[in-house]
Amino acid sequence: MKKLSKILIIISLIVFNPLIVNSAEILQIKSSNTILVGDQNRNLTIGLFCVDVNENDEIEATNLLKSEFPRGSKVKIKPFGFKENVLLAKVFNIKGTKEMTELLVAKNLSSEICPS
Repeated sequence: MKKLSKILIIISLIVFNPLIVNSAEILQIKSSNTILVGDQNRNLTIGLFCVDVNENDEIEATNLLKSEFPRGSKVKIKPFGFKENVLLAKVFNIKGTKEMTELLVAKNLSSEICPS
């Protein structure tokens, strides 16, 4: 039942995001690869897809994400699956010009670990 509700939340975020003014927004950046987003009624933990941040760069990477995607920022998510009940997704700003994984890779704080 939990999996079904998560899938319905994801579908509603994707389908209704462009139509509704109250889109998903950043509630908290927990670490360099885990964020919490919400949409007025629900909260969803998201693991960033294709991210591998070195322990030494963890604080710098988290601070970079917090500065580029401050709390309350409107975002779009592109889901890729689940791992340990956490949605794996790419997270874009509402205009689609910034993506969290690309931002970390551009600053040499992460290496992409995408499956081929």
